[in-house]
Amino acid sequence: MTSRQPTMSADEWDELNFPRPEVQGFDEVVERAISRRGFLGGTLAFGSGAAVMGTAFLNGGSAMAQSSSRFAFEQISARTDSTVHVPNGYSWDVLVRWGDPLFSDAPEFDPATGIPTEGSDRVFGENTDGMELFSFKGHQLLAVNSEYTNNDTNLAHTEDGLPTSAEDVLRLQNFQGVSVMEVTEDADGWKVVIDSPYNRRIHHNTPMSLDGPAAGHDLLKTAADPSGTQSLGTFNNCGAGRTPWGTYLTCEENFNGYFGATGDMPTDEKISAGYDRYGINETGFDYNYHQFDPRFDVSTNPNEPHRAGYIVEIDPTQPDAVPVKRTALGRFKHENAATALAPDGRVVAYMGDDERGEFMYKWLSRDVYVPGGDTSTLLSEGQLFVAKFNEDMTGEWVALTPDATGMDAAEIAIFTRTAASAVGATTMDRPEWVAVNPTAVEAYCCLTNNSRRGATNDDGSVRSNAGGDEMTVNAPNPRKTNDYGQIVRWRPHGDNHAANTFDWDLYVMAGNPDVHTEGAYAGTANINAGNLFNSPDGMQIDSTGLIWIQTDGDDSNEGDFAGMGNNQMLAGDPVTGEIRRFLTGPNGSEVTGLTWSADKRTMFVGIQHPGGSFPDGEGSLPRSSIVVVKRDDDALVG
Repeated sequence: MTSRQPTMSADEWDELNFPRPEVQGFDEVVERAISRRGFLGGTLAFGSGAAVMGTAFLNGGSAMAQSSSRFAFEQISARTDSTVHVPNGYSWDVLVRWGDPLFSDAPEFDPATGIPTEGSDRVFGENTDGMELFSFKGHQLLAVNSEYTNNDTNLAHTEDGLPTSAEDVLRLQNFQGVSVMEVTEDADGWKVVIDSPYNRRIHHNTPMSLDGPAAGHDLLKTAADPSGTQSLGTFNNCGAGRTPWGTYLTCEENFNGYFGATGDMPTDEKISAGYDRYGINETGFDYNYHQFDPRFDVSTNPNEPHRAGYIVEIDPTQPDAVPVKRTALGRFKHENAATALAPDGRVVAYMGDDERGEFMYKWLSRDVYVPGGDTSTLLSEGQLFVAKFNEDMTGEWVALTPDATGMDAAEIAIFTRTAASAVGATTMDRPEWVAVNPTAVEAYCCLTNNSRRGATNDDGSVRSNAGGDEMTVNAPNPRKTNDYGQIVRWRPHGDNHAANTFDWDLYVMAGNPDVHTEGAYAGTANINAGNLFNSPDGMQIDSTGLIWIQTDGDDSNEGDFAGMGNNQMLAGDPVTGEIRRFLTGPNGSEVTGLTWSADKRTMFVGIQHPGGSFPDGEGSLPRSSIVVVKRDDDALVG
């Protein structure tokens, strides 16, 4: 999910600082799509084109019409107010808010000014995002990302929320990263266990190690770390994941915005090209780190950005363990990581690069996972692939090898986007969360939106991504200037996640049939006036196979988005295609991050950047929070 940066969204910033060089063939592409076999035994045609949409892989006939609902709740209506809503028979409560203590020596939250710098690394971080819960020796440990900071709130004493000192910068650095905390439920509900030995804050100055093909490379060496194997901090932590062996994967997304220059930008050709591809410029996102922390000043530390943009593995059960940046999984704007096991025990991780026109990736380990065995090589020795989607509803994972890319293994790990462009990967509409179905051999990816898809520049050339790959309309991304988003689904051939080929379809194309009565912008057949949404972003699949979809889109409730209300969480049935709205967030918020308690009777749901004064009431600062959702009869919720 793209974070709301201090002054503008990451997409808006990218558009302003890196404008790319309206498309033809929209009808041609989608007409070709409907000529292929659909997984419903057909496809759904729209006025001037069509969308590939299936409700069950290789299932003849309309499963949506044939199957009864598996949902245990009645759909709720769209809302536009400043609180959370859940269905009748369910209740919600706040577990933890930004600034709540993890340790008894933490400073008290001031409802007017928040948390001071001293002690800002002893509280729950700001703008909660991806999370996972781990059970360990009778303890329930919740690991939660904190994606970014609201500078206007944290630095109210400065002009426009811009840091003016090293102390200001340190405050922002401490609020971001990861919170690991023990949680427990008693007669009064869920709470954080203050001073638990498992509680931990990981932030922008926490020591990390680097492993994999990029570790030790000259492009990762700095004056502070001439070995190129030790780093500080993890940045813009967005979605998350978990490994089969019980570790947490935190994913670095818009890391580029933390860097800037007090002097000249680097002139080395390779470094400069990488900066352009990853969006690194003189000012960044107005965090102003580079003015007060030399580590973020690329005019003196040009290699420091090469040490960010990775997936970081954290052991929540070992508070003293050093987090590891797994460079073999590639460097890009990681959304999340969804893992699976191949039949032979090798580890697969699916990942999306959240920027318009970027790509989807897969990691396949060399070695097999053995419970209780050595796991040290499973995210460092193996092969990284990138996805190609074909118009006949098949696809392939293309290996990013030196022979295929013309780059060595370290360069592939550091400049992964360039490697993927070299093999002709399919440009996608902002690949965000990926989820693997535990009840079927299939996976899903939220393609959130892409305002550039199919657009042209003033000279008539087709708009491209930062690597020059044209973003023409293609089969899995079949709409020009896509403001609604869709979810793509694929099934690996042979029911084997290690396979290099797959079949694919679109589980849903979001849209608005009330505004667009026909055509692709009305959405697929499983979109109706009762479940309207846009910009699917977060996603998890529960133990029963239901898909939980979280949104980060336009909540104006006007124009093309009329009837959608605030951002929300919906549940989808992958067999029938049915989708129902389950939860609505406060106005201004993104609903992001979802996990379950060990007994599956509680959902933990993230509410990021709420508006108004959620959750503390009138006159208080809005605070990102994690809420718990339970059934009133205490039955299972996932």
